[in-house]
Amino acid sequence: MPAHDGEARTDVGEWFYHLPVVWMSVVVLALTLLASGVIHAVVMRLATGDRARAFKAMSPVMLTPLAVIFGLIVAFLASQVWLDVERATNAVIREANALRTVVVLAAHFPQEQQARIRSFVRRHIQKAVDEEWPAMAHRRMNLPLISAGYTEGLELVLAIVPANEAQVVAQREMVASLQNAFEARRQRIIISESTINEVKWAVVGLLAALLLVTVAIVHSDNRHTAALSMGILSVAIAASVVLIAAHNRPFTGQISVGPALLIQVLPEDK
Repeated sequence: MPAHDGEARTDVGEWFYHLPVVWMSVVVLALTLLASGVIHAVVMRLATGDRARAFKAMSPVMLTPLAVIFGLIVAFLASQVWLDVERATNAVIREANALRTVVVLAAHFPQEQQARIRSFVRRHIQKAVDEEWPAMAHRRMNLPLISAGYTEGLELVLAIVPANEAQVVAQREMVASLQNAFEARRQRIIISESTINEVKWAVVGLLAALLLVTVAIVHSDNRHTAALSMGILSVAIAASVVLIAAHNRPFTGQISVGPALLIQVLPEDK
């Protein structure tokens, strides 16, 4: 369930998703290399006597299924986060287009009614930019059963008494556009809660660790070869993790969906 406005998330890694991509890469690479170094040290220390012969007997072919499984998991998670980003972008585009339609159609009504409609759209966008986007970035945006803004917008438009057929059509289209705008808003709020859960991250970490352990065991007779191979693999693992993490939350971080399209619709004061 979405958290209430103002309720802070307690995710341990919340700060991580707000890092610039460069610093996110540094953190992930450092942790991956640290884990790789620990695994290398442990395996090399154990590679003596009978254990060394047992390690050497392990076939390098073991790396193939592990690498394939890891690659499939990464591809699956990457597809998930990219789809969420695409859905978030489309929701913002739909909302902006619907609000632009409302502003355009408002020109068919008298100046006073037009000003009220433009003022409503302006308040809606300003609230989205100033309040909703920061809340979505921290995954604490509330989604009420009935939106006060939606109710206000409908009441404002339906209170207009059309004076001609053109205004009747404009009023009907404005109601439909408001419905589209608030449905798109609902979708972006729901999508803002989307994230890769701890179980999926744990599987990625486990497979990465198994790959590093297997490489260390296969090359346990040569410390330098093992270190070089594990270093290269660590960079590849870190790059995969950063690729997923940077897109994991559509409205959080440096690579995120912003309110620029809504700001472009912001009507000027008249």
